Amino acid sequence: MLAELLDERAYIADEGLATACFLALKMGRPLFLEGEAGVGKTELAKTLAAVLGAPLIRLQCYEGLDAAQALYDWDFARQLLHLKAAEATGATGAGEAARLEGELYDRRFLIARPLLRALETQPSVLLVDEIDRADDEFEAFLLEVLSDFTISIPELGTISAATPPVVVVTSNRTRDVHDALKRRCLYHWLEHPAFDREVAILRRRLPACTETLAGQVAAAAGRLRGAGLLKPPGVAETLDWTEALLTLGARDLDPGLAAATLGAVLKYREDQEAALANGLLRHA
Repeated sequence: MLAELLDERAYIADEGLATACFLALKMGRPLFLEGEAGVGKTELAKTLAAVLGAPLIRLQCYEGLDAAQALYDWDFARQLLHLKAAEATGATGAGEAARLEGELYDRRFLIARPLLRALETQPSVLLVDEIDRADDEFEAFLLEVLSDFTISIPELGTISAATPPVVVVTSNRTRDVHDALKRRCLYHWLEHPAFDREVAILRRRLPACTETLAGQVAAAAGRLRGAGLLKPPGVAETLDWTEALLTLGARDLDPGLAAATLGAVLKYREDQEAALANGLLRHA
């Protein structure tokens, strides 16, 4: 059933992936998706949010990301304006000062970052994208948040999710993620799609694409992935490639068009040179 709902929104999931999603939803566990870039990890989270009718809240990870940037921050500019407004009205006595100090840390001055927004939004889908780019310290912090979906704000107290968000964590495996975080989640490895599935994806996402062109692009992408390139193409790149070909009015993929549009599918000069030199497009 879940596979059908994803399919209705043009995301074609195999049985293993659909089962992992279903179990994550039923068991209330985060779903940890790992695989090479471009295989559809982020897109699955977006589609899952559409299926559930819930907003997608995305936390993009990067080196140096810390808890404050992921949780909340105080709006210092608004706090300062509030102080100036109080001064303008003559609220400067001792009693007024204490009241003002309390008002400065009112919820209205709090800027909710992705993790806090996800706890306060019901329902919601929280996408923690590319956790492998974050530091070990942030990974440990995230594990703590995912354990009970509760955070503590010293000035306001404890905030807990009435209904925990659906959580999708992705990794491109640029480094190993700690076992403790993986144990908290249900794990699924996303492979590049098989030929038939990739053809189906191209036809579904790009209705103008003919069966012939979809098959030729999927076959060419398969050869490129098996050629030991620096950055083999994912589904995102094959979709871009096909769209570029359609923009040029292609009905099938001949070697000349393949070479002319190679920048849509291969993003490194060395990979393009290898594809052309080794005849990977010759029988496209």
